[in-house]
Amino acid sequence: MNCHWSLTIAVIALGLTFPASHAQNKPTPVPKPPAKSTATPNEDAQLYRNSTFGFRYQIPYGWVDRTKEMQEGNEAGKSALLLAVFERPPEATGDTINSAVVFAAESPASYPGLKKPEDYLGPLTELATAKGFKPEGDPYPLDVESRHLLRADFIKPLSDKITMRQCTLVLLAKGQIVSFTFIAGSEDDLDDMMDGLHFDTAGEHSKPRP
Repeated sequence: MNCHWSLTIAVIALGLTFPASHAQNKPTPVPKPPAKSTATPNEDAQLYRNSTFGFRYQIPYGWVDRTKEMQEGNEAGKSALLLAVFERPPEATGDTINSAVVFAAESPASYPGLKKPEDYLGPLTELATAKGFKPEGDPYPLDVESRHLLRADFIKPLSDKITMRQCTLVLLAKGQIVSFTFIAGSEDDLDDMMDGLHFDTAGEHSKPRP
């Protein structure tokens, strides 16, 4: 069985974000998170830090962390789920896309012949299209602060008014493939979510998340 672990996790996240129109149960009202503020009582808990790959992510206030529950799929020495957070509990239905952020890392050995980030785009696109997504434009290089990444975008129309969007950034670092996947219902939401991702500059040290 081929190991597309981080891609599979991304698809699992997508499967949990379908709006209520695709669910059989009656939608459960979900309260909206409070408006953005400059500080929160538990600000540190909203900041995910990863010193191994030198990045941090500001988790939107009020989002649900499902990292530990989903880490059961980790394959020792091959893959590691780093972060999985959702705008609302995945089990709660709603009338909009349940935005999500999924970060993962895996060994290039899982993909024979992979030598550069571009080589990862083939299996990424293959799996996304198999789940009904269509590439939106061609993948392209993207500089985020001190890192060089590749960006690939996919869309999946769910109705005349609702379209699921997935953006995945790919980084090759410390001998690992690191994928940063963002899922939302609009380009503006994707941009807002991606704004929370930052990379450390030389000399910065971050405490890894337990």
